[in-house]
Amino acid sequence: MPPAVKILGVDTSLRSSGVGVVAVAGSQMQAAVYGAIKNAPKVPHTECLLNIHERLTQIIEEEQPTAVAIEGIFHCRNIKVAITLGQARGAVMAACALKGLPVYEYAPRLVKKGIVGKGAASKDQVGQMVKRLLNLDEVPADDPADALAIAICHIHHMQRPEGLGRPESI
Repeated sequence: MPPAVKILGVDTSLRSSGVGVVAVAGSQMQAAVYGAIKNAPKVPHTECLLNIHERLTQIIEEEQPTAVAIEGIFHCRNIKVAITLGQARGAVMAACALKGLPVYEYAPRLVKKGIVGKGAASKDQVGQMVKRLLNLDEVPADDPADALAIAICHIHHMQRPEGLGRPESI
């Protein structure tokens, strides 16, 4: 069996960023680690961004992924939410860049379609399928489930004959 490749999936948010590392060897996938980087509601944004950066750096150093997959930007009507999400994504991308990791982005609907088979899948459907695909004992919480789903989506794209394309371009 070939050595495992690890993919870090990140579902970015200021207060609860889901993270999940999926190891894949051949057609076998398993969750190496998953959880959420939490920030309390009253913590200033700058401290939240620092925490996201530091925790993600720690996960990268411990798990040694070969690539990172994050949820791409989506249409957001609230400009304040969009800016805050952009700041959190920047903290994630900076941590990855400092470790020399390529970052691939996947649209939320593409992730859902790749995992469940339909782009409008519910969080519950995504969680149930992540549980099944990774042979987990229980359905992960929403944020880690989304991060694992993003990592699985990237693995599916890695295994396509046409390859991945460029980082940050999908």
